[in-house]
Amino acid sequence: MMGIQERKEREKERRRQQIVVAAKRVFSEKGFNKATMEDIAKEAELSPGTLYLYFKNKEELYASLSLRILQYLHIRISHVINQQELDPWQKLDALKEVMFDVYDFDPLIIINMFHLQSSETLKNLSEDLIEEIKTLSRNSIGAIAQVFEEGIKKGLFIDRHPVALSDITWGIFAGVVLWESSKKIIDQDKDHLKSTLKTAYEIFDRGIMLKRP
Repeated sequence: MMGIQERKEREKERRRQQIVVAAKRVFSEKGFNKATMEDIAKEAELSPGTLYLYFKNKEELYASLSLRILQYLHIRISHVINQQELDPWQKLDALKEVMFDVYDFDPLIIINMFHLQSSETLKNLSEDLIEEIKTLSRNSIGAIAQVFEEGIKKGLFIDRHPVALSDITWGIFAGVVLWESSKKIIDQDKDHLKSTLKTAYEIFDRGIMLKRP
């Protein structure tokens, strides 16, 4: 039988998920700046006081949504890196597919995550949450860098710092996602994100290419 402590932990996690789902809905409808903890509490059918037992402020709740994406991203990237049968070019192609899948996994949250990482919001988060975001981001960038390092050693890519190439790969993704999301506000009917990303990565590939196996 389930013990009292285990039941309490499950109930706590269920309540936390209830708040996160409500927050996602409210942020989607109102945007981060206009959304309030009271709005989220109402959506979750909880008291504002209950929310503060789980999240110290709106920023922390907002950031917790990004962790889900970063965890998913890291799992997917690690899977690509560990496929020994793939050469560096094939791994790079697989990583691009990961980027598309991560965006499809939750477009709203990935856009929010990029806004979060480039804003003052990070200053209002607990040290533990900041460390978790930093660690997941650093590990993912480091894993992508391994692909470039391997490709450089095999004479397939130009000899540039692997971390810089990894940062550029991630920067292209973040830049196109944010730019396309801002354009969509002006023109709701057009979504060129995937075709723009494919073009950007094609140009990047030509820039780093020495040869393909």
